Amino acid sequence: MTAKIKLNAASGGGSFSLQAPSSSSNNRVISLPDIADGTLLTSQSSLDSTKLSPAITSSKVLQKVNYQANTALSSTSTSYVETPVTGSITPQSSSSTIIVTACVPVWPASGIYLQVQLRSSGGNTNNDIGTWGDAYSPSGTGGGAWNSMYRWVHTSHNATSAITYKIFARKQSTTGSSWYFPNNNTAYSTISWLLTLEEIAA
Repeated sequence: MTAKIKLNAASGGGSFSLQAPSSSSNNRVISLPDIADGTLLTSQSSLDSTKLSPAITSSKVLQKVNYQANTALSSTSTSYVETPVTGSITPQSSSSTIIVTACVPVWPASGIYLQVQLRSSGGNTNNDIGTWGDAYSPSGTGGGAWNSMYRWVHTSHNATSAITYKIFARKQSTTGSSWYFPNNNTAYSTISWLLTLEEIAA
């Protein structure tokens, strides 16, 4: 005899049955999560975002692309210079968000701010998605270097063709001498920068 628990709808509708496996050698366990309510999906169910928790729907990653290299840049320019840090992604949706994250060892010129700007071309053209401007080395020193993480959130690309992202940098004035982005210790490293492009569903 197969054990079964049957629940009937109070309004006279359908019923739900929970039935044990027909074979005595098969033992199955269903564990319910204690963090949120949910709806069971079957092979015929479509993925309905309204039935998922906000934490899942707000951060669904459609794709992720990584770029890295062991290249450096040294400059004294006060105008924006294209750095080696670049990568491309082809959005799956024109309404998605692209999160651009760069990990770079940075050496600002002594006594002046280094400004770091993200630009895009191709499927989307934007000459200033966002500018970071607070990298600074005290004056009267040889400057200082540190590993930094820069992040941009691109919400208005409106494209499904390839977008190329490039990072530009400059020093704010003629104060100090050279700045580096990335720093120039490539003789003793195998990675001098890492760029991650993530497409997040709207």
